[in-house]
Amino acid sequence: MKPYRWRVSDGLWARLEPLLADPPRRFRSPGRSRYSPRVCLEGILYVLFTDTPWLEVPYRELGLPSGETCRRRLEEWIERGLLEQALEVLQGELADAGRLDWSRVIIDASLVEAKKGAAKSRGRSGARREAVSTSP
Repeated sequence: MKPYRWRVSDGLWARLEPLLADPPRRFRSPGRSRYSPRVCLEGILYVLFTDTPWLEVPYRELGLPSGETCRRRLEEWIERGLLEQALEVLQGELADAGRLDWSRVIIDASLVEAKKGAAKSRGRSGARREAVSTSP
């Protein structure tokens, strides 16, 4: 049987486990036990592979935490800078193996910071000026 694409292999998890480990629990009033980071990562990957909304993840059928739990864990990893570190590790390994195609990289304008009040470019535009009148 072919494994699901969002499942994390043991080899991949061995590389990511040190980065995505949970913080230590409090001694007094530790609260409920958290889901393991591995199953939360699998829930995040499920949402990315299937384009399912967070609240519609069939977590009981798949043995995953709820979509909301996975979303909160993703936000936590982003705030702590752990997701960026994990992506750098994976990116480095793929680059070393020659499995990255850098010609397909896209920068989304919504992710690139635009400074307000920045100096205007002095470069000349190749676009022609609009005609003052459209009548002959």
